[in-house]
Amino acid sequence: MATMNVSLPDLLREWVDTQVEGGAYANASDYIRDLIRHDKERRVALRAAIDEGLDSGRSPRRAEDVMAEAKASLADG
Repeated sequence: MATMNVSLPDLLREWVDTQVEGGAYANASDYIRDLIRHDKERRVALRAAIDEGLDSGRSPRRAEDVMAEAKASLADG
């Protein structure tokens, strides 16, 4: 396994320490590896969603109708 040194501002280092002290992670490296794994998964999912959208073609709905539906959905909670 490769080693990488990362400099963090004090506030971020305190955050990492808090996460480790909470017991969810064995150490700072474990926490950082988990963050990187989640970031990678998020990016892969985002790319897949973008590709799916691009492959789906043009919508027959008007932009105004899409916005009205989104606003209604937000209002419904």
